[in-house]
Amino acid sequence: MSTYRFGADLAVSAAMPKSNVKSREAVKIGVMAPFTGDASSWGLPGFHASLIWADWLNAGGGLQVGDRRYPVEIAAYDDQYDPARAAIGAKMLVNSEEVRLILTLGGDTMPAITEFLTRTKTLATTLLPSDLSPDTPYLIAPCEVHPIYVVTGVDWLAENRPHLKTAAICAQKDALGLPSVATYRAAFEAAGIQVVEEILFPGALKDVDAMVEVLLDKQPDILCWDTAYEPFVHALTEAAYRKGFKGQILSCTCDNYASLVAKTSEEFMEGFVFQFPDFDDPALNDPRIMFTRPNEFYAEFNRRYPGEWSAVPWEYFSILEIWRGAVERAQTVEALPVLTAMRTGGLGRNVFGEARWWGKELFGIDHALVGSWPVVEIQRGRARVVEFRSILDWWDQHGEILLRHMRGFGQMWDQRIEQHLSGRDSGEI
Repeated sequence: MSTYRFGADLAVSAAMPKSNVKSREAVKIGVMAPFTGDASSWGLPGFHASLIWADWLNAGGGLQVGDRRYPVEIAAYDDQYDPARAAIGAKMLVNSEEVRLILTLGGDTMPAITEFLTRTKTLATTLLPSDLSPDTPYLIAPCEVHPIYVVTGVDWLAENRPHLKTAAICAQKDALGLPSVATYRAAFEAAGIQVVEEILFPGALKDVDAMVEVLLDKQPDILCWDTAYEPFVHALTEAAYRKGFKGQILSCTCDNYASLVAKTSEEFMEGFVFQFPDFDDPALNDPRIMFTRPNEFYAEFNRRYPGEWSAVPWEYFSILEIWRGAVERAQTVEALPVLTAMRTGGLGRNVFGEARWWGKELFGIDHALVGSWPVVEIQRGRARVVEFRSILDWWDQHGEILLRHMRGFGQMWDQRIEQHLSGRDSGEI
């Protein structure tokens, strides 16, 4: 069986003679995400990674569609993680820029644009499969499967640090935080770890020291920052340092962790567990990893955009590679044939290996490409992958627990549709 690796065709294409007919007409791809604001570390680096992907593809001759090659262009829109701006941006990208694909962060902005995407049959991607539902047939999550991969970090801790018995959670109360809290709660329950305190704050941290003090009053073994934005993760971690916390810290992300090491100490950050590797990690050179030249990509990104690396650059790049592969198999950029080419057989490969198009049980539609995910630990001041764990193996054992907690937080697909319908006039196109 042949093995497909992200980026491999870019290298092959660059080395082959260009006998195909070149087209002057560009194929446009939209990136609509927060480039400013609290969530910008999950938007702006993704846009910049998309520019690298386009440059590399164009240097190799462009996008192969049948017997023609097309240059690709990236059209960008800063939605500031605001639904009203997202509604404007989606309309601009589709109607004015005529993009063939829109990459989004997802979350609170999605209810304002999903009906428009469906009506215009525009293929779009999200990093949050909790955005998916049967009413979003043109929306897919082909890379990141937030928040269900966070179960792997909890599962790893339970196996490797069994003395950890209690946890306190803190996160923002929004479409990123709530499904993540539900998933962490399910993972802790499955691992036999008791949640002793939980704080959900409405979009802004005001008195971070007081919040952390409330968490520490319950003497938790684990402080969990859920899927807090980068500024919040930093503020909470620094507060825990000031309060003298000596236990385990767990978070979905830890962007710009070097700054936290500098502001606290290497000793304090030792053992901090999160879910996103640096791409110079030796573990990513394993032949089972489906991302060719990860170290080169990491170096190029940091050369162009120093200090900007976060959880997402490689995700936008890999999504574009999945789309490119499907376009070249379908020999068209039309949404439905490309989507069909992606999902044929129900199996695929994401960055971390074999995966399955999955999600009907949780999202009402099999539009999330789910497989394994890395558990990352800070060791001597550097993020290092300690293991790749299967999300679906955990689901097979504990899925009912996750369903119960997701429904308890109102995050199941049918509940989200009902919530959206009750507020239909809020910023929609």
